[in-house]
Amino acid sequence: MDINKLIALLPDMAAFVAVVETGSFTKAALKLGVTPSGVSRQVLRMETALSAVLIERTTRRQTTTLVGMAVYEQCRQMLDSAKEAVIASENNATEATGRLRIAAPKAFAKQVLEPYLLEFMALYPGISLQVQVTDLRIDPAYQNVDLVFHVADQPYEHLVCKTIGSVRSILCASPAYLAERGLPILPDDLLEHDCLPLGFFDGDNLWSFSQGEQKLDIKVDGRYINNHSEMRLKGVKQGFGIGKFPDFVVRESLDKGEVVQVLGDWQLNSDFQGGIHMQFPAMRFMPNKMRVFIDFMVEHFVANKT
Repeated sequence: MDINKLIALLPDMAAFVAVVETGSFTKAALKLGVTPSGVSRQVLRMETALSAVLIERTTRRQTTTLVGMAVYEQCRQMLDSAKEAVIASENNATEATGRLRIAAPKAFAKQVLEPYLLEFMALYPGISLQVQVTDLRIDPAYQNVDLVFHVADQPYEHLVCKTIGSVRSILCASPAYLAERGLPILPDDLLEHDCLPLGFFDGDNLWSFSQGEQKLDIKVDGRYINNHSEMRLKGVKQGFGIGKFPDFVVRESLDKGEVVQVLGDWQLNSDFQGGIHMQFPAMRFMPNKMRVFIDFMVEHFVANKT
């Protein structure tokens, strides 16, 4: 294929990448700001030029073919190289400017990250932040996000990682509740107590504990089931039972004596605990806006020992 035909296909390659990564022509069109029929024509033009079926379409679903996946990998690398070219030119500027897209879990974003974000924006008026608050897995390598925060035992292996703090799960109850119902000494004691499971998915009411070699799974129950951490904390404060929280959610309430930690000598296991990982794709040229954001977050988290 001569260079002129290849250049003409570059926009079609970008559209094809969007279709593969979003999983549909409609979502790709929304991402690119065009019509689904326009995206479909771009992919068809690529297939015609390459004499290969890249995406098999039915009325119910679409599937990327083996050839399509091989072509996708090369097109993805092309887009990454184009992005790095833009970044390299941006780095010639002395000021940090532009839009930075980040993603973070809901409770963490609201209760830990928000004040840092507002302080950062005041310090760098040339940078705009687009914050996606979601508990779904967001991958900057494939989605329109520059950097992601997540809490887990292990970071994503394919991304650069800055571990800036840690989170552990703890149980809490109000002093009034414990005065009336008694203080649990062992995890089995929770069977005689009202608890506040998340109820987000099956198994949320199975609380896992460990202490040395001993491991216990306790199936708890209660009258108030709520997957919103702040609402669940209010329920605990009002005496509805014992709740499980990331430590940052209840830190202030513990300091004020509004709640009391329960079974603190046991390790409470949870999916939402471990390191606070700030992650982003590897790149040869990092834009100034991203570099100052990362440095700011590392400095502030270390200073506050989150």
